[in-house]
Amino acid sequence: MDKIKNFSLRNFFTSDALRKLMSFAALIMIFIVFSIASENFFKFSNIIGILLATAVNGILALGVTFVIITGGIDLSVGTMMTFSAVMTAVFITNWGLSIPVGILGGLLAGSFAGFVNGLMVSKMKIPPFIATLGMLYATKGLSLIISGVAPIYFNDTPAFRQIATGSIVGQIIPGFDIPNAVMILLFMAVIAHILLTKTLFGRYTFAIGSNEEAARLSGVNVAAWKTAVYAVCGLFSGMAGVIIAARLNSAQPALGAGYELDAIAAVVIGGTSLSGGEGSILGTVIGAFVISVLTNGLRIMSVPQEWQMVVTGAIVILAVFADVMRRQRN
Repeated sequence: MDKIKNFSLRNFFTSDALRKLMSFAALIMIFIVFSIASENFFKFSNIIGILLATAVNGILALGVTFVIITGGIDLSVGTMMTFSAVMTAVFITNWGLSIPVGILGGLLAGSFAGFVNGLMVSKMKIPPFIATLGMLYATKGLSLIISGVAPIYFNDTPAFRQIATGSIVGQIIPGFDIPNAVMILLFMAVIAHILLTKTLFGRYTFAIGSNEEAARLSGVNVAAWKTAVYAVCGLFSGMAGVIIAARLNSAQPALGAGYELDAIAAVVIGGTSLSGGEGSILGTVIGAFVISVLTNGLRIMSVPQEWQMVVTGAIVILAVFADVMRRQRN
């Protein structure tokens, strides 16, 4: 009986549930500390700002979660987001297409870039780090070329901005003005969770990350499924591009660099292992909120941006170190 009890406790202390619990506890602790340290932190307008910031980074992180679970990495999600935003603006503003068609075009642009990433990794056997680094530069350059190195504004389509900053919830429940961007993040998180836990796509994602060779020997078409994973990541980047374009009411072609680091940090803090084979969508959402709350709180306390980066980097290192120690215990 004691052996069974000890085994259960050991399973709990090395489980995914504990990692998510620790991430959530860290989020609550950070929130409490900043609320005490600054009276401006807990203001409604600041909370809305945190939610809006989390929406973009969170959607990017959802896509990256799939890639990291396979044991890969995607450094291009930030610039794929920008590329998708620029293409959405081109379709709606420059070509005069309807908003739904423009959004669909932006999503397809992100998916196509992710698909190319997948082909380079799975078919051309280019290491994910190098393949996605190349895509980072390619999509960054294309964004600048297509936009003419100038922002593209949505001044003629005011309804587009409501996609991010409007509040359907506020119309239903007066005073509860949760931005649409946050609701889209939650919707995308539900879709990602279903994909990861309830579908063949999710099972093969975990299988490839756990042991790619064993998955191949079991009859899994590893190349095809890995390509699909990167395409899905591109789709989420495309959605993030639509959201950030709507939030800013413009497509900023120079934006995007650095977003991939925050997205990867959110995934790691949320408990997804960089070694592959383990991860969860809930953990990623919590990790995205940790990054946003931490960044916002340090900014309100007038901490220099360079020190903000130091703190975020230290937290990521601690998260990775905790994952290494847990694997050694297992």
